[in-house]
Amino acid sequence: MPSPPPGLEIRDASLTFDQRPLFHRLTASFESGSWTCLLGRSGSGKSSLLRMIAGLSLPDNHRLTLTVSDARPLRGRLAWMAQRDLLVPWQRVLDNVMLGARWRGQANAKDRQRALTLLDQVGLADKAGQWPSTLSGGQRQRVALARTLFEDASIVLMDEPFSAVDAITRLELHELACQLLVGRTVIMVTHDPQEALRLADRILVLQGEPAYLITQPTPTCRRPRPLADIELQQCQAELIARLREPAHA
Repeated sequence: MPSPPPGLEIRDASLTFDQRPLFHRLTASFESGSWTCLLGRSGSGKSSLLRMIAGLSLPDNHRLTLTVSDARPLRGRLAWMAQRDLLVPWQRVLDNVMLGARWRGQANAKDRQRALTLLDQVGLADKAGQWPSTLSGGQRQRVALARTLFEDASIVLMDEPFSAVDAITRLELHELACQLLVGRTVIMVTHDPQEALRLADRILVLQGEPAYLITQPTPTCRRPRPLADIELQQCQAELIARLREPAHA
């Protein structure tokens, strides 16, 4: 990417679902090139907050003021990676990686070569011509990661992207994501405290009813942090204790 990715600031983020206020007037900033993880108990509204940042529709009453550090529109600079791989079953692996370009009618030989390079980077160079149905769950998520990277977006929003795979595959995907998402501003929702502590520069916890944001300490060693790191284990105990606090606290 030719220039540093933009940072983001949200203000007055409010969400009401079925007449229940999930959060009200939240404020947070996301520094350029940083990786932020959003955690919270189920139903706290973290995935909805991510959708609000992305400008996606929500079936409830919500508002958000979003400021981009370089004052340019986000259109064309934002990529989304969901919990499900969302691979199109009637397209082969290579075409799934290029899906955005194909839908825009822009796919060309250069795009094909870039998609092949990305598949090689995620360890699936030999799967380019296969159908998604022939892949394991972990392989499908690797294709989804390659498809996300193909968009070359400076801001990447991830909604529990590694939660559907086994523990070992998840650790491998952490390594890949840290390597391949360097130089981007990443905001990721996760339920997994350990995952957040391995990956994040900063952790924000949605706590209470209505929820407010709390910054949680992260280990000082380099990401992705090793599971055996003592500081990570200490931070994990603190983070789990924070998540277990009663909603009214």
